[in-house]
Amino acid sequence: MRHRRRTEKLGRTTAHKKSMMSNLLVSLIKNEKIQTTEAKGKALKRHFDRVVSLAIKGDNASLREVISYLRDKEAFKILLREVAPRFRERKGGYCRLVKMGYRRGDGAPLVLVEIVE
Repeated sequence: MRHRRRTEKLGRTTAHKKSMMSNLLVSLIKNEKIQTTEAKGKALKRHFDRVVSLAIKGDNASLREVISYLRDKEAFKILLREVAPRFRERKGGYCRLVKMGYRRGDGAPLVLVEIVE
């Protein structure tokens, strides 16, 4: 039984899932908002909140962990210079999910993941 397990499987292998989350994080940081499925959006929200919290913390170990999550230098710079300073006083909840309806092809529920202002 999977009771109380908060791991998201998303129907992918571990390597594919990590790569996809990294790509979604980079897209969210660069574009401020992205549209994706609800399951991916909920998983992305947890990862984004963790990355922003580590960036706010700002010590060497935290920044190295952020780099390992993102794997993109430009997104890392944007995160440190623009996104993290906005949330210095905020305790959590750095992005929001807005339901957008259902995808036309397969009926998957879509959400808009956006960084809170």
